[in-house]
Amino acid sequence: MTRPLPRTEGTFFPPVMEARRWLDGVEFPADRPLINVSQAAPVDPPPEPLRQVIADAALNRPEAHLYGPVLGLPELREEVAKQWSDAYSGTIVAGNVGITSGCNQAFCATLSTLCGEGDEIILPTPWYFNHKMWLDMVGVTAVPLATGDDLLPDPEAARALITPRTRAIVLVSPNNPGGVEYPPELLRAMYTLAQSHGIALIVDETYRDFDARSGAPHDLFGDENWGDTLIQLYSFSKAYRLTGHRVGAMVCAPQRLAQAEKFLDTVTICPNQLGQIAALWGMQNLGQWVAGERAEILDRRAAISEHFPKVEAKGWRLLGCGAYFAYVEHPFALPSNELAPALVREAGVLVLPGTMFMPEEDSAGQRQLRIAFANVDRAGIAELFDRLSQVSLPLAPASGKA
Repeated sequence: MTRPLPRTEGTFFPPVMEARRWLDGVEFPADRPLINVSQAAPVDPPPEPLRQVIADAALNRPEAHLYGPVLGLPELREEVAKQWSDAYSGTIVAGNVGITSGCNQAFCATLSTLCGEGDEIILPTPWYFNHKMWLDMVGVTAVPLATGDDLLPDPEAARALITPRTRAIVLVSPNNPGGVEYPPELLRAMYTLAQSHGIALIVDETYRDFDARSGAPHDLFGDENWGDTLIQLYSFSKAYRLTGHRVGAMVCAPQRLAQAEKFLDTVTICPNQLGQIAALWGMQNLGQWVAGERAEILDRRAAISEHFPKVEAKGWRLLGCGAYFAYVEHPFALPSNELAPALVREAGVLVLPGTMFMPEEDSAGQRQLRIAFANVDRAGIAELFDRLSQVSLPLAPASGKA
């Protein structure tokens, strides 16, 4: 009898790590350095006042080095509940909030409360690759929900995919990898759909702090019984540059948190104490600073739109742009998984191919690329599109098929 392979062998290798290997042996001249738009994470450290808070806690708060509560510091849970209640005009209490070791862990913990062997989760495509990887590793089927040219999922198309094994629909807004911001009426329609079928709606709002719209992105927390359907995921990493400290959150019904606590206690025991102290201080003191970060990201988003005509005339299409991302269609004959490594050599640009965000059977990913522009300033964005406009690889046939 053939022994089944471990589930980790049944999923793909981490895309960002794979892309970094394309840099091996490639030299970049001093006057043409690499433009790295492959990873959506701040590369700068937190602002100095926040670093001072972390340093003071490390030196003067002994409890910062000990195990803490599995679901996070009570003060941080209270602060999230208070600020979220105000922001979303809803009723959220500390008992709805669990602090996790990053938003990826919030997703994994959430799935542990929802799914058994062979269950199904609906993921719009292009999807966030770590979501797909986790489903592979726990024996849950990812059901692709194709999106339109606007990269927005259709609730009626989602309805057609629901089966007795469906446990949730997962949405990411602002979207990774597409950058699009889901309209509140779309989120409401998906919520109503999930509610009517007794399944969960998971809304990953990792990039909520960089939404171009003013006000709340949805009104779902205003429903009296939102916890029966809605699970929100969040990350402190992007807003406060705390990526290495791994602090995220899940907001859901208390009874679901009680189940998630089993998973979290088994995996990490508790979230990082110093990171939680930093996140709490950031929430209470860095509102104006975060607003400045948002303004800078929105300006870079505008720069993408301003400079995209340099490549649009050569057959590129801008499919989505927002938060940290631009999602584009390229005009070349090479599929994107071959084009992306070639762009390292041809243009000094590191970008992720759409094949990393799509099911293997969906050929659309072969024509797509994700540009993570949060760490590239206006001048860098201009240079990025100058370089891409000069790429002279063979083009796809006029029909647009690779």
